[in-house]
Amino acid sequence: MSQTYRRKLKTLVGASSVISAGNDSQPGVGIARAIELAKIAEREKITGLFTADLLQADPAGLAGTTGTQDPLIALAALSQVTSQIGLIATVSTSWLHPYNLARQVATLDHISGGRAGWNAVTSSVGEENFGESQLPPPQERYARATEFIEVMNALYDANERAAVQRTASGGIRVDHRKLHPIHYRGDFFQVAGPLNVPPPPQRRPVQFQAGQSEAGVTLGARYAEVIYTSQPTFEAAQTFVADVQQRARRFGREQNPPLIMNSFHSIIGESDADVARRLRDKHDRIDFEQGRLRVADMLGGEVNLSDLPLDQALPASLIPQLEQVHRRQGRAAIFRQYALEGLTLHELIIKAEETGHWFVAGTPEQLADAIEQRYQAGVLDVISLHGLGSPDQQDLLLNGLLPELRRRNLLDSDYQGSDFRSSLELAPLPPAVD
Repeated sequence: MSQTYRRKLKTLVGASSVISAGNDSQPGVGIARAIELAKIAEREKITGLFTADLLQADPAGLAGTTGTQDPLIALAALSQVTSQIGLIATVSTSWLHPYNLARQVATLDHISGGRAGWNAVTSSVGEENFGESQLPPPQERYARATEFIEVMNALYDANERAAVQRTASGGIRVDHRKLHPIHYRGDFFQVAGPLNVPPPPQRRPVQFQAGQSEAGVTLGARYAEVIYTSQPTFEAAQTFVADVQQRARRFGREQNPPLIMNSFHSIIGESDADVARRLRDKHDRIDFEQGRLRVADMLGGEVNLSDLPLDQALPASLIPQLEQVHRRQGRAAIFRQYALEGLTLHELIIKAEETGHWFVAGTPEQLADAIEQRYQAGVLDVISLHGLGSPDQQDLLLNGLLPELRRRNLLDSDYQGSDFRSSLELAPLPPAVD
């Protein structure tokens, strides 16, 4: 970056510990554990809690999730036991409606005191639960996502903050002259407005976006404040960020391009020998027959790998062209490249354990080296750390990696400002449209 001051690295951890009580030995342990971890994360000055979400229960355990709760409701619960940490819900622009979602996210922003964020995804699964016989093609999903974000932003920008006020007697007074319709008419949505929730504390809750296809990168470069991406190598991260920044400039965002967020999968060990042991144990636990299905899923879901020997590379006939892939094109591109490089099916299955994300095994110092390299190169602004809630990794994360990153002056020692936008040190929002 060219400016004299550069924001320090921002950190997120997953909030997926809110699991079904039926999976716990005692009812209610799921939310109790999530509350415990949220408090630990806030104590450690983690910037935000990030939820993933897939609107499908997949019996094969490859794509859909079973046992997780609705992110907005789960985060609403966590908002009441925390006071500073950001709360990011993943939501589907393909299966939800922007007016309802604008109300829900605005409500989360209100009840959390300005700490809400939402991660827009176009969804690669779930069509069978929303009246569709097949998943709409990527172009259609991203065209709908474009309108979805436009509606959300228009609703948040239209109403004036003084439109709703509490009177001295405790009642609510609404000045309808300060509530403005948006009269949005697109190919997918017709929304009159105005939003019937008071303007959120942040005006616009922070908007994340995940999607690495051509259309997904364009959408993120145009609208997102934080882009969530999977870049398994340093070189891939450099190429991706250069592309995003070039596209952002075309949309007039040279001064405020999206922040780049990477999910960082890791194994932390106390020594090289300990790291090797932990990595060996991880590989020993892999179900390689299930792994065949997982690799096929990473390649778009249409590849049959049941008869391929584990020690062989994928023949060219089994490596799909990206234009043939309709689900998770970005992930398919990563695994297609692995296959073209000649990795064996055994090696691909190991890679699939991390689903194409950035993965490093090492001591806290070695992991910090990898993180610092990307940060100093300007290709990493927000990092999603794994290990919180893991019995054999949490201590090394909290008492090893985080202190090492702070020793290198890469992380803030406290929260910045009073809301999530301030914590991320985002550029000011454009003026609201009256």
